[in-house]
Amino acid sequence: MIEYTTPAESCESSITEKRSEFIARIFPVETVEACMQAIDAVKAKHHKARHNVWAYRLRDGSSRYSDDGEPQGTGGIPVLSVLQKAEIEDVCCVVTRYFGGVLLGASGLTRAYSSAASEALKNAEMLHYCEAYRVRYIIPYADYGTVTYLISDFGVIDAGSEFAENVTLLFDIRMDRFEAFKKRFTEAFNGEPDLEILETHFAVFP
Repeated sequence: MIEYTTPAESCESSITEKRSEFIARIFPVETVEACMQAIDAVKAKHHKARHNVWAYRLRDGSSRYSDDGEPQGTGGIPVLSVLQKAEIEDVCCVVTRYFGGVLLGASGLTRAYSSAASEALKNAEMLHYCEAYRVRYIIPYADYGTVTYLISDFGVIDAGSEFAENVTLLFDIRMDRFEAFKKRFTEAFNGEPDLEILETHFAVFP
């Protein structure tokens, strides 16, 4: 089963290191094109800044970084390392530096860029996506109470229910929990439940 974590929305944070301001921005992205658009937007907004260091990491396994004029290895790699250690994908981070007049040295720059990216991640709301089945389950009203009680143990996400002649439940369940789910209901009702898998997709789970 595939699962990944990504930011819910853009956010930012800033730190000051020896009078240099480092402004870090986190963007949820899905493609290289979206990454470059986010980077270009930050550069346009902060065109007077000395550096706009960036890194991105996508779910397809691609990643890239830029020191944007800083000494090699002191900007982009530390930012990318923060994203990797946090195990976040489909994310782009741009760290803008306004020079404060004091040289930080290689170790100081590495620490500052890493800290700025880490602080921005602390402000980011994260979404955890898992491969899931969208399931339709039609039951009689008499079973509704029992089913809703049993279903609560599997962390399913309600996708809408219809109450007509019978109750039609529509929900997402993680793929790795589906077999245990089916077994529990088979035992509870002395027969395999009529669960209709409509599609496989990615859904957000706690």
